[in-house]
Amino acid sequence: MKISIITIVYNNRETIADTVESVLGQSYHNIEYIVIDGLSTDGTVEILKGYENRITKLVSEKDGGLYDAINKGIELATGDVIGFLHSDDIFHSQESVTFIAEAFKANGTDSVYGDLLYVQKDNTNKIVRNWVSGNYERKNFLLGWMPPHPTFYVKREVYQELGLYNTYFKSSADYELMLRFLYKHNISTSYIPVKLVKMRVGGKSNVTLMNRILANQEDHQAWVINGLKPLFFTRFFKPLCKLIQFI
Repeated sequence: MKISIITIVYNNRETIADTVESVLGQSYHNIEYIVIDGLSTDGTVEILKGYENRITKLVSEKDGGLYDAINKGIELATGDVIGFLHSDDIFHSQESVTFIAEAFKANGTDSVYGDLLYVQKDNTNKIVRNWVSGNYERKNFLLGWMPPHPTFYVKREVYQELGLYNTYFKSSADYELMLRFLYKHNISTSYIPVKLVKMRVGGKSNVTLMNRILANQEDHQAWVINGLKPLFFTRFFKPLCKLIQFI
């Protein structure tokens, strides 16, 4: 099974090497590694070129934002399964992709997901939030649940059938896609009860209170655009679900 891992980066020379090394250091070797750079100007590209002979596909060009860049990566991917490791993230261990591949082989599902650690930007051993996903139940989307996007790996054929990321959204296209795939179209999934990824804190949708409010509005719009009806409290429960991750 070939697994395509896509990294999106723009002007992030401080951490991009950590991300690349994390992918290249995986014990699972049937990996297609694709890096999409948004025409960085801070030295990121020069760092990436140092790994050029070990990166399967390296693209550096202007894009229409994060989700446009993600879609470019998906369209370039030739693996059986597609996942992402962005430029602030690293795998939790050298076995992370092995766990993912084994879950697909054992369960035969269309997708898999696992657990995620939010860590300090300057110290990836310092845990800020512990996101334990739990087993999948479709109804939990109504209670604000979602799988951690950085751990969500999907068969390429699902993207071909159900579409890519909706670039209408500025911060919630990942939520919309998982809602569309899992809740609307009922693709099969399985939970890997293992920490797969470490994500540095400071994601776009969580930087400020206003960004969080706008992201919450987009979360609601994700239901509307798919012709789905959430419960009246769904949009408010989604941020509340995060509180337990700090315990």
